[in-house]
Amino acid sequence: MAMSDEPATPTTVDAREPNRAPTSSHTRAALTVLALAAGFALVPRLTRGCEGLSLDEDAPEFSARIVANAENLGGETPAGAPPTTLDLKSLRGRPVVLDFWATWCGPCQAEAPIVNTIALRYKDKGLAVVGVNTSDADGLAEPFVKKKGLAFPIVYDENNTIAKQYGVSNLPTLIVVSKTGKIVAIRQGVTSDSALDEIVRRYL
Repeated sequence: MAMSDEPATPTTVDAREPNRAPTSSHTRAALTVLALAAGFALVPRLTRGCEGLSLDEDAPEFSARIVANAENLGGETPAGAPPTTLDLKSLRGRPVVLDFWATWCGPCQAEAPIVNTIALRYKDKGLAVVGVNTSDADGLAEPFVKKKGLAFPIVYDENNTIAKQYGVSNLPTLIVVSKTGKIVAIRQGVTSDSALDEIVRRYL
């Protein structure tokens, strides 16, 4: 599966829009026209990034091998050791951020510290951040994670199976899953701390 790592203006699809202050009828009409125009302009890019997925759809279930930071996922095996495999359904009841990335992707490298900061900021509030290392050779993620000092769990996407399930064709892509397992936001391109923070706080 071909992936693109070209920097692009971040685009977001979110199931809930923030409240806005009241405006005059003329201003509201103008804003409506602009919003519709912008929405139609974004549709092709958003479709290419997550083909076949839509908001409020059930997030596809998956099971994947954890290659880094399993101890930070929460939960233990019966033997008391950190889990070696992550099942998405095991995170039901917690909001989840899925971070699709690869070691060769420059924008992914720029975004990694931002995602890590959000993961640490909301860890005690139940947020689960899972890095999905995709379109990459097995074994590259762990040294990358150590070099960058990332703390959130990373799974390896064997044969790009998870990326295909989610229709991800551009990196980086962030997908937010609600506590009930619904896709509530999709963000492509390098995000900012403030933008990701705002999205995450809506679904805690």
